[in-house]
Amino acid sequence: MCRMFLLFVFIILLFNCFLDAQREKHYIHYKFTALSRADTFPEFSAVAVTDDRQIKHYSNEEGHWILTEDDWINAPEAPPDSRDWFLHQLNTLSNCTDSQCFEPHVLQRVIGCELEMFPEGTVNLRAFDEYGFDRDDFMSFDSDAQQWIEKNPKAKETKMKWDQQTERNQHLKYFLKTCTDWISSFNNTKKSKPDVHTTSRKARNDQNKQVLTCLTTGFYPRDIEMNIRFNKTVLKDHRSSGVRPNDDGSFQMRSSVKISRSQEGIYDCFVNHSSLTKPVEWVIKCTECEESKWPDKVIVAVVVAVVVVVLLAVLLIVLQRYKRRRSNGNYTVTTET
Repeated sequence: MCRMFLLFVFIILLFNCFLDAQREKHYIHYKFTALSRADTFPEFSAVAVTDDRQIKHYSNEEGHWILTEDDWINAPEAPPDSRDWFLHQLNTLSNCTDSQCFEPHVLQRVIGCELEMFPEGTVNLRAFDEYGFDRDDFMSFDSDAQQWIEKNPKAKETKMKWDQQTERNQHLKYFLKTCTDWISSFNNTKKSKPDVHTTSRKARNDQNKQVLTCLTTGFYPRDIEMNIRFNKTVLKDHRSSGVRPNDDGSFQMRSSVKISRSQEGIYDCFVNHSSLTKPVEWVIKCTECEESKWPDKVIVAVVVAVVVVVLLAVLLIVLQRYKRRRSNGNYTVTTET
């Protein structure tokens, strides 16, 4: 019974992993942070992130948002609340003056929208505006009701104040609606095809083993499916780096697996990405290992034949010496007197 349950759980997890690999996800998040330290002015930072790329940041020196990537000019405008408004909320919640706080506090906010598209055509949309205070959940906005939802007992007083700010709440609802409209028609022109490299080398600690590696880099967006296969079957005992960012904003992923050198078949690197019209397969060839041109069975047969020939030669030499010694022993010389 326990084994059946574990098998059922494994199948569910495997199915969820398959869905994660198949679905396409896009989002835009505006992230705000205000940090107060003792005897110093509060620090403020804000960035806009779309699909793991920072596309905007707020400049405290210039007092406005600056595009980080010029080709994202069609992204939604920043939320209506200003830097000064955000710092005022931090001071209010922290009981600080405008110039200093006696204890450190942090106010955080994430506002934006997300889109998930599944292969069968299902689309999930979500818009949100969430606050955290001193590392705890604080409040979130219900755009349909234009009301705030408290997530912390300390948020009751703030909720009452913000619920009464009807004009601000209308602006927030309009921003979230604009966000979902934009992301619903989102066409990611920044898609980059993966560059795939495959290598094969001898294992360091076992000469009978071989390490196959598949490196995929330069792809965008982040979601990708990559597997090392043997005769079209995915190998499970592999090591993966997971998806990692490159300096240029693209991503990379590396997987490797250790196999037996005597196992015959076709190994390939299977890659599926939204930038590709269809999944592709790269056959993994031996590039670094020093394979013999002769099959192992032929090498063994040659070695055995050489050993037999050497043994026969040694035996023949021994027989010849034995015959000579025997003939010398039977030969006698007679002399007349």
